[in-house]
Formats: sequence, C-alpha cells, structure tokens
Amino acid sequence: MDKPIYDVVILGSGPAGLQAAIHASRKKTRVLILGRVGKSSLAWAHVENFLGLVRTTGEQMLATGLEQARSFGAEILEEDALSIAPNGLCLGIETESGRHVCARSLVIATGTTRNRLGAPGEKELLGRGVSYCVDCDGGFFRGEDVAVVGGQSAAAGGALTLLGLARTVHLVAQKLEVSPTLRDKLVNSGVILHEGAKVEAIEGATQVTGLTLSNGTRLAVAGVFIELGAKGVLELAAALGLTLDDTMKYIQTDKKQATSAPGVFAAGDITGPPLQMAKAVGEGCVAGISAATYAKNQKLAQEGVTPPDEE
Repeated sequence: MDKPIYDVVILGSGPAGLQAAIHASRKKTRVLILGRVGKSSLAWAHVENFLGLVRTTGEQMLATGLEQARSFGAEILEEDALSIAPNGLCLGIETESGRHVCARSLVIATGTTRNRLGAPGEKELLGRGVSYCVDCDGGFFRGEDVAVVGGQSAAAGGALTLLGLARTVHLVAQKLEVSPTLRDKLVNSGVILHEGAKVEAIEGATQVTGLTLSNGTRLAVAGVFIELGAKGVLELAAALGLTLDDTMKYIQTDKKQATSAPGVFAAGDITGPPLQMAKAVGEGCVAGISAATYAKNQKLAQEGVTPPDEE
C-alpha cells in the first residue's frame, strides 16, 4: 500500500507543535501531528506569564489548541516517530506502530527531555510542588520555603533567582561544579547550601511537604526545583544531519525556523532557551507558515509551475 503523503508533518504536540499545525492547516495544506499531547511538559504546568491569560492550566491550553488545530483540518496520530529518512521527493517517517507516511516538509517541535532525579515522590508530585523550571514556576512559591536540586550553573542561578521570591531557599548538590565567582556569590547570598548530599525522597501526599537527604537531614519545603539541565531529544535530528548550535544540545535555525536540511524546520524548546511557552508559540507560528509554504512550492515545482514570491 502506498504511504500517505502529507504536506506538513509535525513532530510534537506541545505549544510549538500545535501552533505550527494551526498555521500550516490554515494555509490549506494537509497536516499530520505526531505525538501524545499528555507528554508535553506544559500538560502539568500552571500558566500565569502568557499574554492575555491570567492563571490557567497547561492541560486546558493543550486541549484547546488541539481542538483548534483539528478544526482547521489537521490530523493527529498519538504516536512517536521512530525513524526519518529522505525518500525521493519526501521524507519517509516510520511511527512506533509501524505506520509509514511521507512528508513534503517537517516541523520538529519535540521539546527537550528534562533530566529526572529518580527519587521517590518525584513523579507522583510533579506539578504539585515538583518543578523543572524556576523561571516558569518560581512565582507560585512566593513567601514559601523551597529547595533547588542540582550542582551546576542552572541550579545555582535558579537558587539565586528564588531568593527574590521565596522565604527560604535550599540548594542540594552532591557536588557543586560552578565557577569560583558563582560559588562566592552563592556563599555570600542567603541560599542555604547542602553540598555532598543527595535527595533520598520527596515527601508529601498530595503536595510537596519536604525532602529527605542522604545525610539524614529533613528539609521542610513546599517546592522542589530539579535543575539538572536539559538533554535534547536530538536522535532524529542527527539522522537528518541537522546542524546543532554551539552547545551541541539544540537545533540551529534561521529566522524562518528553517534548519540546515531542506524542508525541515524546528520550533520551541528544541531550538534552545529561553524554554518558555511564549517563545515556543511564536516559533511554532513561523515554522508552520514556512513549512506550508515550502510544501506548496514543492508541489508547484513538480507540476512545472514557477512558485510565486514567498509570502
């Protein structure tokens, strides 16, 4: 059986992917979204810093975004892509169920996978006091006692940021690996450093109430920020030979969200910080329009018609 051909295939169903689907579909192209909406990091977030919205849930935003994308004609397949490879005039994509599709253009909006701590209570209390982003969720813990877990610059910077919001800030690090300048700044700040310890368990029934450390210390906190860095989901990007940025963690794009591979675009956290929804939505908009335009022009070229000037 022939593989179905889509003008635009979008990897990822978070804010960047759904926004790309909305704009690509509105340009009357056939769009397929690959990914599980519930896997987006936005699904368990609370949102208070997005223009026009005053405190809503990420889960609700994703549900509404998916409904919008579908209303404009986008299809969704709640599976992940296993492989991508050039296949003649399109990109051949195999999904986890063994389904094969062809894409005239591709938008990679998979986000990044946060490094997990692996401690008891982490998964159960995610969104209930456990967070992976100080910049995203720090404001919800004003006047509270909180802890940051991690030993590198992301954790140290997060702890210093929280000093302006929280009542007490603990930093738990098995080994603090930061520059001497940043270490001095931490030592001379109000951050309480627990170096040489690791988190044994995150406590709480329905909300975080504390941490148990390997040295026997118990910290009574309402929030735990796990700042171990973010690892890029770049295996598919590597298969396409995409150029990465200087950190080798994120996909490099231009102002049209185009990557180094023709017809492949990227948007959202996978293109680098700031890892914020507003950036993801904006880049998704641009990527969706760019991918749809590329697919339309490709079809015209195959028909021997000169594509119009870019919109």
